[in-house]
Amino acid sequence: MSKIKTRPFDVSNYLNDEADIAAYLQAAIEDGDPALLAAALGDIARARGMTQLARDTGLSRESLYKSLSGERAPSSETLFKVIHAMGFKLTVEPLTTHG
Repeated sequence: MSKIKTRPFDVSNYLNDEADIAAYLQAAIEDGDPALLAAALGDIARARGMTQLARDTGLSRESLYKSLSGERAPSSETLFKVIHAMGFKLTVEPLTTHG
């Protein structure tokens, strides 16, 4: 009997194009949890390359790994720097109300 080899799931292996990345980021934003948003940004950064993101934001790779680990919510300044450096913008729209 052969053993099946597995490896941990890493979403960054599946963020292949801008549409996938934008949908993933939008889902994280809609959840409303800042730590989840940070973790999603970290996944995107790993998919694209953390070194380039560090250059684009002016933050160290170590700082980015800590900030985007999902273990804590990073500062709003870091979030805005990362989102902008990734080529995204945040938009605001009213919540849909029923009734």
